[in-house]
Amino acid sequence: MGQSIEQTRFCAEDFRAFQGKLHHCLDALDVVLQRPGFGAGTASIGAELELYLLDSEGFPALDNRAIQQALNDPRLTLELNRYNLEFNLTPVQAAGAPFSGLEQQMLDNLLQLRTLMQHQDGTVLPIGILPTLRETDFGPQVMTDIPRYHVLAEAVRQSRDNSLGIQIDGQDSLHLIHDDVTLEGACTSFQLHYRPVVGDFVNLWNVVQLITPLMVGVSANSPLLMGHRLWQETRIPLFCQSIDGQASTSGPRCPPPRVSFGQGWLRHSPLELFRETVQLYPPLIPIVSDEEPLAVVANGGTPKLAELCLHDGTIWSWNRPIYAAGKDPHLRIEMRVLPAGPSAADMAANAALFIGLAEGLAGEVEPLLSALPFSCAQQNFYRAAQFGLAAKVYWPNARQNGLSEMLLADVLEQLLPLAGKGLAKIGVNPSEVTKWLALIDERLRRRQTGASWQLRQYNRLLEKRLSPQEASQCLVRDYCQLSQSNTPVARWPAL
Repeated sequence: MGQSIEQTRFCAEDFRAFQGKLHHCLDALDVVLQRPGFGAGTASIGAELELYLLDSEGFPALDNRAIQQALNDPRLTLELNRYNLEFNLTPVQAAGAPFSGLEQQMLDNLLQLRTLMQHQDGTVLPIGILPTLRETDFGPQVMTDIPRYHVLAEAVRQSRDNSLGIQIDGQDSLHLIHDDVTLEGACTSFQLHYRPVVGDFVNLWNVVQLITPLMVGVSANSPLLMGHRLWQETRIPLFCQSIDGQASTSGPRCPPPRVSFGQGWLRHSPLELFRETVQLYPPLIPIVSDEEPLAVVANGGTPKLAELCLHDGTIWSWNRPIYAAGKDPHLRIEMRVLPAGPSAADMAANAALFIGLAEGLAGEVEPLLSALPFSCAQQNFYRAAQFGLAAKVYWPNARQNGLSEMLLADVLEQLLPLAGKGLAKIGVNPSEVTKWLALIDERLRRRQTGASWQLRQYNRLLEKRLSPQEASQCLVRDYCQLSQSNTPVARWPAL
């Protein structure tokens, strides 16, 4: 949805033309993917970091347009809500010290943005959900006033189920009547883009799906929403329900929701993923380009597939394939599940673990898929979001005789050496591997994620008879200090 659009009204003919064009795009993509050497190139890693803008009291500051204009950097883009921004990091080569490079970019960019916000007695913060959010921080008045978000808000409103608002049950329960897409804007993420070397995309994709629940548990950083202690990763149900309605987190559903874990293990080709988006989901924004993709491929060219890319951007699977045209056409995997924060070091470590595990398991995933039904992987995903490192998950073993549960933290401890092998396979320096996986190991040993730290401190503040709002403000103040110091969350002390 980063694409700028101007057209805001559409008729039935627009939708018919767009639907037909989507199928032309699929046919053209089929040809492109079969070309020898398509996507050949160096493995690389990119990321999008979504951020909160805060005022002097730790509440959301509606200043995203002013800060964007002041920084004047094309990598900084406006998000759905006026208190959010997104910084698109410059991609780095996977070989060498990529995660240190990403960390330094985040530190530099955060410092620039904090300096700008200081002029308004505010700051900028990477966190999955801001604890100080209030019900008044949602609604049309906080939505960024650009055409694509107005079109998106109306299209989502018409496509969701008939339930109004949010219902999430955790230690507390939140039942919120709110028919508004700005609830989705509460969820800020650190989204990885991984372009692998040409190889078996199918196996790599399946591994990413398999390990996504593990990544949710170890990176959890969103336990609080408007004073309610909910899931370790409350972003997951909040995002689902804000787009698709309350039924989207209650079990299998047909037609499938637009926010989903996926439809099954990938079988033969990445083309299947793009076909799913076209064949299962009706378009929301039918803007038709002048390109004739079939004519372009017939002439040996590489089509932009604008309609397919736009449509893909209105379906929010937690992992999704990205088709990139231009001078260096390729496919990459967007991993959308990681929360923002707590520190730049933590986000770099999460990226190292995610990509290391994906590459480390890619060569041996096939026998694991028959040992874990996709429905169980999906169950793992929601359990991890709810319970974090303490979640019990089903983990496959090629030699098993029946499914068995394990603690998510125990699974990760067993897999850490394999993540190191995966990083070494793509040329990451040994010192870089040791540095970042050691942070994950420390997090596992201490059983402290951003979510568990927030909950412990919030509970202690409530015990001191602070109100939920006062406790949230104290929590955010100390979180800001620790995050800005770039201290890994495993070492964060009690308030």
